[in-house]
Amino acid sequence: MATLSLFAVFLGLTLLGAPLAVALGLAGSVAILEAQLGILSVPTTVYAGIAKYPLLAIPVFILAGLIFERVGVARQLVSFASSIVGARNGGLAIVAVLVCMVMGGISGSGPADAAAVATVMIPSLHKAGYPKAFSASVIAAGAATAILIPPSVAFIIYSVLVPQASVPALFAGGLIPGLLAGLSLLAPIVYLSRRHGFGMADSGPRPGFWVSLKGAIWGLLAPVIILGGLRLGLFTPTEAAVVAVFYGLFVGVFILRTLSGRMLIDMLADAAEMSGVVLLIIALASVFAWAGSTLGAFDAVAGAALQATDNEVVVLLMLNLLLLGLGMVLDAVSIFLILLPLLVPFMEAFHWDPVWFGVMVTMNLAVGQFTPPMAVNLMVTTRIAGVRMEAATGWTLWFVGAMIVALMVVTFVPELTLWLPRALGYL
Repeated sequence: MATLSLFAVFLGLTLLGAPLAVALGLAGSVAILEAQLGILSVPTTVYAGIAKYPLLAIPVFILAGLIFERVGVARQLVSFASSIVGARNGGLAIVAVLVCMVMGGISGSGPADAAAVATVMIPSLHKAGYPKAFSASVIAAGAATAILIPPSVAFIIYSVLVPQASVPALFAGGLIPGLLAGLSLLAPIVYLSRRHGFGMADSGPRPGFWVSLKGAIWGLLAPVIILGGLRLGLFTPTEAAVVAVFYGLFVGVFILRTLSGRMLIDMLADAAEMSGVVLLIIALASVFAWAGSTLGAFDAVAGAALQATDNEVVVLLMLNLLLLGLGMVLDAVSIFLILLPLLVPFMEAFHWDPVWFGVMVTMNLAVGQFTPPMAVNLMVTTRIAGVRMEAATGWTLWFVGAMIVALMVVTFVPELTLWLPRALGYL
């Protein structure tokens, strides 16, 4: 009865439109009362859910991303990428994807990445002859790589929920799949641009390589400093977030001279609000996860599924379909908190590597970030572009298909994920 109450209350509250954090917390609390596990375990579990050192990195990385976005780093990166790609069909759209990938290596957040690049790129893309709906789709898809290319907020949360996978190993494991996901978008960009003649309009002179490199070097150095410091053992992932913040402040105040006191106050407020939402969901989801694991509900569900089929390929395909479907209606953090307690028993039953499994799950959720109806990245870019999401859906499906191909490669070739962590000594 307690297990039934856990899932029934959660599903009922979700269908009624209750906030996800409320649905998770209440469902767990009802199950705890039903099973007489002690109601005082609720506040204890809420505290324990967020009293974890790695989670300190989340608000700090969010703040670092906001700083780099608003001091003008994205504009410098656009100029540098344009100097490399040059004027051609699809050239400026390719630039948008490349900038999204570099910015993702700073912010670790898809929606934040999408907002920063869309604000800079959409006017230029429109001037060069790209439809706004197409531009919004390109940037939304490119920004999805932010949760794969380190540093990634999603990987930090995964490491807390699955302690067998360390944050440095996940960061290293996500690099090649993240690059593969971004590069997979280039094929449909070039095809569609040539087919429809996008990018033929004059978009201005090609920026000089060395001049643009000089302007972009401070943004390009940020991922190098973060990842290099982690590899050399100079700081932990949490300390790396603090280093990124102070580096961003240094660039904004002394190099670009675009950061004012008013901007800093606004960024602190925005980072606090975004972090508060994420951590509240994590805290209340901990109640749901503790109740389900204590009752054995998650192991029972996994056991029932494994009795239906023990074919590893079939199970992998089913998990991917489930994650892709949920990614279309829920955000990545929520899916981690709801599903990981259910998915970990599958990982253990098939002896899957937890780092590879985490990257595969996260890549599914990256696709969901720009797949309607939820499509948080696409919501951001279409709003900035001033078009309806429905207008961008047709273009978006091309990029969904391309990234799913990359996802299948990562799913069935685990070495793409595991080679770098092993080479760096994390596994």
